[in-house]
Amino acid sequence: MLEFLSANTRAVNAERAVLEALERAYGSARPGCDLVLVNAAVGHDLSALSTHIRAHCPEARVLAASCAGVVGRDGPGESLHDIAVMVLRGEGASVAHVDGLYGATSFEKGAALGRALAAAPQPVTMVYLLASGIDIANDRVIAGIESVLGPDVVIFGATSSDQMQGIATFQAVDGDLHQHAAFAIGIWDPTLQVDTQATHGFIATGDPLVVTAAKGNRIIEIDGRPAWPEYLRRMGLPEAATEADTIPIGALAEALPADLAAEYGNDHILRVVTHHSDAGEIIYATECAPGTPLWLTVRDEERIFADMDRMMAAMGARSGGRSPIAVFQADCLAR
Repeated sequence: MLEFLSANTRAVNAERAVLEALERAYGSARPGCDLVLVNAAVGHDLSALSTHIRAHCPEARVLAASCAGVVGRDGPGESLHDIAVMVLRGEGASVAHVDGLYGATSFEKGAALGRALAAAPQPVTMVYLLASGIDIANDRVIAGIESVLGPDVVIFGATSSDQMQGIATFQAVDGDLHQHAAFAIGIWDPTLQVDTQATHGFIATGDPLVVTAAKGNRIIEIDGRPAWPEYLRRMGLPEAATEADTIPIGALAEALPADLAAEYGNDHILRVVTHHSDAGEIIYATECAPGTPLWLTVRDEERIFADMDRMMAAMGARSGGRSPIAVFQADCLAR
């Protein structure tokens, strides 16, 4: 049976950060554990963190990703030196990872993750997925995993980030650093169940931007014009603007079917533009077909908190009085 313990801390020195996090999680800097998951803000070197963790947990796999802040049992942290760890021990989880993950390879790499997890001693019922945040078709990665493990496997997780710069995101597997990789934890402990839900709290506004040319996760034209320049123009930003300018204010929204909108609490799902090509293409988070209308969005703080309360109430009602043994939360810095 799997055991989960977690902690988060803030320290500039990598070794100190690791020691504090492990001691807070386990009461010891040398816990016996099988797997350590790390989210670290971009002020930390993932390889250095991994090296220090492996020095104290020599038998453990270490999987790490860059992020823009953490939310843990000790509260939120948005400094450049915040880290959070989730430590797993016991039987019931298998690890898979791939490199070379881009929009065009997303299905292939998702299927590779699925095949690796399919070798688990028992059927995998849930997957924690952490992937690159730049040039990835998330829908195709999910489809690739489901093509092997089936549509009933529950997939949850996030993509790595770089403090809303849109330059490079990082993933580390046992200390080896990558920029276009993904790792997945397939959980096959038959005593565990998973419940997931999502919300966001941004509101679609104005007239839509209509995708008029696209290939895969690359939006080539919007309203018949090169996509990136037109996107900047619609936001009133100069041609020299970068993702650091657009990510905080330029999330796009896609309309949802009524059943999914009811669960999500919003008529639209949010997509963040994390990169663009030299040719003026928008590198989107999923595949996007020509003819798709996209809306600019505005932050609605009251709705953010109201939807969070609604989501937690719904999850609590579904729990039947049971308490969670682990919480995996992904959030958006723009919130």
